[in-house]
Amino acid sequence: MRWRRFNGDTIHLPIKEEVRTAIVRESNNGHRLKVCIGTDSQVKGSETEFATVIVFLREGNGGFMFIHNEKTRQRYSIKERMLVEVAKSIEIAYELCDLFTEYDVDMEVHADINTNPQFRSNEALREAMGYILGMGFAFKAKPEAFASSSCANKIVN
Repeated sequence: MRWRRFNGDTIHLPIKEEVRTAIVRESNNGHRLKVCIGTDSQVKGSETEFATVIVFLREGNGGFMFIHNEKTRQRYSIKERMLVEVAKSIEIAYELCDLFTEYDVDMEVHADINTNPQFRSNEALREAMGYILGMGFAFKAKPEAFASSSCANKIVN
């Protein structure tokens, strides 16, 4: 799985090591961190592109993110695609959660799913929320889910 920084630089270390390095660096610089993980997708012709982001927020002092893109030709219903987005976010959250516990970093999983029943993505809300909360992670949906609906969204559009 290849990750990169927002400026396009490739991350060469395994993502867990890069995240650990970032947490230690930011802590040493006196920053309190919060991490938000989210995924968004865009259907472009016969391909679906997914972007997963790990957003690091420095309390009162901006932030930065790591990005992973992935494309597939598999077709999804809107509900399936929303749940695949959530699964990709949970996969990364699960891989990194022991680091966040070790360094006392708050973490949330953001789902690009609308809480308004008038939107089609809402069909996946209950399952997504159960999946995320069942894994023991904090959960945010639109409009609070900026990691997926703003950060990851910019990467796939």
